[in-house]
Amino acid sequence: MSARRRAAVLGSPIAHSLSPVLHRAAYGELGLGHWSYDRFEVDEAGLPGFFAGLDDSWAGLSLTMPLKRAVIPLLDEVTDTAASVEAVNTVVFGDDGRRTGDNTDIPGMITALRERGVERVESAAILGAGATASSAVAALARVCTGPVTAYVRSEARADEMRGWGERLGVDVRIARWETAEQALRAPLVIATTPAGTTDGLAAAVPDTVGTLFDVLYEPWPTTLAAAWSARGGAVVSGLDLLVHQAVQQVEQMTGRSPAPLAAMRKAGEQALEAH
Repeated sequence: MSARRRAAVLGSPIAHSLSPVLHRAAYGELGLGHWSYDRFEVDEAGLPGFFAGLDDSWAGLSLTMPLKRAVIPLLDEVTDTAASVEAVNTVVFGDDGRRTGDNTDIPGMITALRERGVERVESAAILGAGATASSAVAALARVCTGPVTAYVRSEARADEMRGWGERLGVDVRIARWETAEQALRAPLVIATTPAGTTDGLAAAVPDTVGTLFDVLYEPWPTTLAAAWSARGGAVVSGLDLLVHQAVQQVEQMTGRSPAPLAAMRKAGEQALEAH
């Protein structure tokens, strides 16, 4: 019998996380009956203690807010992708005990866009300037050939977005949130804001639209995504992102590739419907 292997998602709050559903579906498809995947409520203060209590049965961890930056000092190595945005959402434990941090949100965004036929765009807009927005800038560094306009509420956030643009080699331009309706005319719009924030923009969706990537998955569709679809535009959802980043986590943690994308997506959709 194979030795027990463990993985989990950490964060606070964590009860809503779909990660266990996705990873367990993958284990089932891959025949990894000796693998388990759980969720743990862990905040920044509790993270070092959690790490200290891990034994050699642990293969990896998924990290959500507020731990993506707090985990970095606890790691032996961080990939270039994670370092580029100072955010780790994946920790893999090597056979020698080394802790390597990676960011699968960025390649997950790129793969989710590619799945909808978006390989290259000449310009893009980002709604919001939080943690996910930095990953969006990093993804656009590989997708967008021209300027990226970020619609933000505060000057502090504007400075952060300019900084990410400079660091990642993206021509980030800043616009006030009050003018966010203009964003909807971009060939690619990435909405990174909390639930309800973009509802007021739905009535302004133009007749001809490009692609909307809305990183939310519950409630779904968002008011903006529904209006976008009604105009015939392509929509990439937060579930698409969640599944694609989880696929890469499963492959890194288990060493098995390819991870079962279709089964993981179906499990996620069923879990959301059950809610």
